[in-house]
Amino acid sequence: MTKIKEIPLQERPMERLLQYGVESISNEELLAILFRTGSKKQSAKELATTVLSRLKQVSDLKEMSYEELLKIEGIGKSKAMILLSAIELGKRIQRKVEIIQGKKFNQAGLIYEYYRHFLGDKKQEYVYCLYLDSKKKIIKEKLLYIGTINYSMVHPRDIFKEAYLSCATAIICIHNHPTGDVTPSKEDYAMTYQLKQAGELLGIPLLDHIIIGRNRYYSFFENGDFELRNE
Repeated sequence: MTKIKEIPLQERPMERLLQYGVESISNEELLAILFRTGSKKQSAKELATTVLSRLKQVSDLKEMSYEELLKIEGIGKSKAMILLSAIELGKRIQRKVEIIQGKKFNQAGLIYEYYRHFLGDKKQEYVYCLYLDSKKKIIKEKLLYIGTINYSMVHPRDIFKEAYLSCATAIICIHNHPTGDVTPSKEDYAMTYQLKQAGELLGIPLLDHIIIGRNRYYSFFENGDFELRNE
């Protein structure tokens, strides 16, 4: 094992970052800086190489869970948490919308900008509901379902019960398509129509149903699909 202190000063990750700038150093060196130390068998740089060798590309890191990281020899709880924290910070920096609560809903693009970095690359489907006040400001978000989508598990009763508890006057539903294709399915249309009808009866209208993909979104409202029947 080659220890960091045994590497020539000008070749050490931190010294290279200071001398050449963060943009010039490799993925391996970035990970080594985050890890700071290696394990009993590997230096920080060697451990970084081990982690990267498990991936097809460095962007796959954002898909790794805490449990998956712990399975890599040399990665303990501390290093796993540091890496997950760095990845999450990077996601948040990219967001144009820092928090969704308190934002006034005036277009589907606002919702997309908030959720695309979180939902765009998920391998499972996530269903959310946003609750709005009389000024169309978002007062609450609620995760309704995770997994292979089964709309029988997302009952309008539960959605509108939360609306009453939150004193909401309108709702927006959101879910992602892991394939990246945001074309609505028959089930998506059925759910949208069902929620729209329920909202009209209860006086808490569905303002939109938005499908999030990797690089795009689909808004039922913007596409004029609210008049479609449940076929």
